[in-house]
Amino acid sequence: MLWKSTPKPRSGRPLHVGAGQARIDGWTNIDIQPHPNVDEVLDIRDGLPFDDAPYIFAEHFIEHLSYAEGLAFLRECRRVLRDDGRLRMSTPNLDWVWLTQYHFGQWASEAEAVRDCFWMNRGFRGWGHQFLYNLAALSAVLKLAGFRDVEACRYGESSIPFLQGLERHERYLDTPDLPHVIIVEASGREKKRDKEMLRHANDYLEALDAG
Repeated sequence: MLWKSTPKPRSGRPLHVGAGQARIDGWTNIDIQPHPNVDEVLDIRDGLPFDDAPYIFAEHFIEHLSYAEGLAFLRECRRVLRDDGRLRMSTPNLDWVWLTQYHFGQWASEAEAVRDCFWMNRGFRGWGHQFLYNLAALSAVLKLAGFRDVEACRYGESSIPFLQGLERHERYLDTPDLPHVIIVEASGREKKRDKEMLRHANDYLEALDAG
């Protein structure tokens, strides 16, 4: 684990994970790259050396982790947060990618079919993406990680004033029924094992290992 500075990481502060160059004042801004505005340089796959955090914010971050790494990260978030703490996160919406980037049965030419093949794979593999979620899957994984409540939110909006207006990523023309980005807030503690979800996840992981 690489640290930018020697002091022990602070406790009790909100954490901005995957900050990049989008610093949020009043938060501990964390990134794997030593950008000038980052407070702590670390690889979260080694864990989060913090505790008692009131909030964690991770915008367009979890899709850059494998499924297993993402689950481990969410479990670490639940560990680091206070009992009444809250995680706010966003990630590309798999439903939006499927419905807007792949138009099976609507192609007017072979060239359009070829285009959509590349568009679809770009959504999954471009920009360092490793795993995309829809809302149902993200909610299930958050609950598997130990969160009790998962609430879908809109861009910049939250019932918690401290979490309002945080998003900085681009916005596309979309609709409330089909947002291109999923934004959720997760809170509470509860250990829940969704056997059906675990079966699908294990099938997926076995297929990866088979490669």
